[in-house]
Amino acid sequence: MAQNKITVVINTLNEQKNIARAIESVKWADEILVCDMQSDDDTALIARKMGAVVIFHKRMGFVEPARNFAISKASHEWVLIVDADEEIPDSLAKYLQEMVQKPIVSTFVEIPRQNIIFNKWMKASMWWPDYNIRFFKKEAVTWSDHIHRPPKTEGQGLTLPGEERWAIIHHNYTSVSQFIDRLNRYSTIQAKELKQSGTEFKWTDLLTKPIEEFLGRFFANRGFDDGLHGLILSLLQAFSFLVVYIKLWELNGFKEDQIKLSEVRIETDKIGQQINYWFNFQSLSKNPLRRVIQKARAKLK
Repeated sequence: MAQNKITVVINTLNEQKNIARAIESVKWADEILVCDMQSDDDTALIARKMGAVVIFHKRMGFVEPARNFAISKASHEWVLIVDADEEIPDSLAKYLQEMVQKPIVSTFVEIPRQNIIFNKWMKASMWWPDYNIRFFKKEAVTWSDHIHRPPKTEGQGLTLPGEERWAIIHHNYTSVSQFIDRLNRYSTIQAKELKQSGTEFKWTDLLTKPIEEFLGRFFANRGFDDGLHGLILSLLQAFSFLVVYIKLWELNGFKEDQIKLSEVRIETDKIGQQINYWFNFQSLSKNPLRRVIQKARAKLK
């Protein structure tokens, strides 16, 4: 295993529209390793023509198992994970190349990610800085076999500043149809994981889980700062939670359950109170007196 050299790992499945852009942005790397999950298109052919080493993994519903496999095949000490719909800017590439040539104690690096969704860079509602562990020593990071879990790490981490020049550019959802297709695939996996973990279906989750996700993104994480994009994406994320819990109900055999309107009233009243809280909070946050009080409290700490 060569020290001070970098292997870029790209996992793919039917990414012929994106793979050339991703590879072009990492041509500076010492090795580009594309792990293809039996694509039906020309992803592997394009990658090989562009000089990447292409290996294969069986098709999975999510990337984590194939990612661990690809990392194990990397030839060099340092590994950079890049998704096929991402690209590495020159400023970040230069930083990483210089980093591995210096004596460092860090074994992994958290890198911000610039999510471009529906043609807009999303800067609020939990989409920025969207830190991901993407650069690391080969033996220091391992992904779980569960979907969307942070990886297990060993050693000391480094977090890059949340600035555009250090951010991976992520050409995320380009259409609503793409969002729905991915939502359908991921929600099935997430529902199965909930059932395997012993989570019991409760009809109240159909109301509380989506609204909590919406309020968290749109209000607590200021999705409204992204305008209509922020509202729509907060609603779509909330909808994804609704689908997960409906699929959990499906896994329980569509079990019948009687629901009283009085119970629905209680839950919706709670939701109304949460919505009112956030509207009031945002109104108060614009109050100059509130800012003065906050500054005074900060000085006393």
